[in-house]
This record gives sequence, C-alpha cells and structure tokens, in this order.
Amino acid sequence: MPKTYSTKPKSLDKSAKARGSGLRVHFKNTREAASAIRGLPLKKAQQFLKDVIARKQAVPFTRYNGGVGRHAQLKNHPKCSSVGRWPKKSAEFLLGLLKNAESNAENKKLNIDRLRITHIQVNKAQKLRRRTYRAHGRINAYMCSPSHIELIVEEKPESAKPKKDREIVKTDDK
Repeated sequence: MPKTYSTKPKSLDKSAKARGSGLRVHFKNTREAASAIRGLPLKKAQQFLKDVIARKQAVPFTRYNGGVGRHAQLKNHPKCSSVGRWPKKSAEFLLGLLKNAESNAENKKLNIDRLRITHIQVNKAQKLRRRTYRAHGRINAYMCSPSHIELIVEEKPESAKPKKDREIVKTDDK
C-alpha cells in the first residue's frame, strides 16, 4: 500500500513534499519543534533551527511541558509562557527534511525564496523494545519513542501591490 500524506497541497505544481518514517528522534521534542516552524517561510525556518542547535533561540513547549524549565529567551515569544528547551537532535532531523523539501522544490523549478511551510505533522512511530536489568533479578521495558514526520512547502505568490483608492462618484438623487 503506498504511503500517502495526511493532507494534499492546494496546487501540486507549486508545492514540494518531504517525509521521514520511523526516525529515531523523540516524538515529544520533535512535535514541539515542528509546531514552532509551522507557517514560517522556508529560509526563516531553517535559520530558526540552526539557532536552536547553537542555543541562540529556544523552542517553546506548549503541550508536553511538564518539568520543562523557564528560559528568558522565550520571554517575548507569542506562542508560550517562557517554557522551552533546545532539542538539538530534533532540530537536526527537521533541518534535513527541510533541505530535502528544498531540493524537491528546486527540481520542480520553484522559487526557493517564496516557499512557506504550509503543513508539518509529527506522528508517533512503533516503539522499539529493549530491556533494562533491575535489582532482585527483575527486568523492565526500556523503549524509545521514534517519530514519523511529513511536511509540505508551497510557493506563495508575491505580495499584491496595494490598489489605488477608487474615486467615489456622487449622484444627485432627488
């Protein structure tokens, strides 16, 4: 059965896709990083993720924020109340997918400067099972939480030039 995306782009000619399945990167961190770049232009999203890796900007944690510390970098962030982290591995995986989508867009001869992330989704993949040995001869599960990631970038038209104000013609209605 072919793998399909959860949504379709508005125009197949003006969009590019990228996806990764079963990636060994934490689901919760990747979900928060993906939600931080949703809707951004491609170049701005890539710069944001590079800044996350360099710890210049933090990713706001909105849903999975139990035990996550507050940081001054997020003080004025519009999406959260100063709670966040710098998920380096998630940022690296997302950067790789963005680069893949950029290459797919170049192959379709799209304008890279006008690409915007219109869809990004992170799903939980099947857990990989290992075991850890405990005291008194017991064994516990030791599982990782990998992710499926898919994204769609679309070329947005140039911003429309403002129209001149129309002249209002008054008529004499008596």
